Amino acid sequence: MNRLLPHPALSAMLLIVWLLMANSITVGGIVLGGVFALVLPKFTQPFWPDRPRMRFGRAFLGYLGIVLLDIIVANFQVAWLILFRRNGDLRARWLVVPIDLTTPEAITMLAGTISLTPGTVSSDVSADGRYLLVHALDVDDAEAEIARIKTRYETRLQRVFA
Repeated sequence: MNRLLPHPALSAMLLIVWLLMANSITVGGIVLGGVFALVLPKFTQPFWPDRPRMRFGRAFLGYLGIVLLDIIVANFQVAWLILFRRNGDLRARWLVVPIDLTTPEAITMLAGTISLTPGTVSSDVSADGRYLLVHALDVDDAEAEIARIKTRYETRLQRVFA
């Protein structure tokens, strides 16, 4: 199975994206998308020699649920900030978040998660990969926000990429 589908998650994603781009589900679209989903991961396999092992079970679903919930809540929080607070009242801050994740894929997933959540943007990773620079729109306590990022996202990602 590993020889036919070296990256099953990538194959599934390619098929789904292909069908979404086609904007219709037809037999031809499924067949052509399936061919791409089988050929492209096989072709790119030499470029992924040390791919990380991810757990797509309970750990990943828990992480995904927390992220989706946080995105929804943060949308309302940012809307409230924009509608009811003056710009001078915002407490925008740069946060330097120490990270314990080791694989580039996990660090990228953490940075992407932070950027997906309205009100925060990941802007840089240190050269040694141990710190993440994050801009937050409205932060009362910088240390508490850093601790929240670490406990809500990083610890869950450590379980996903274990």
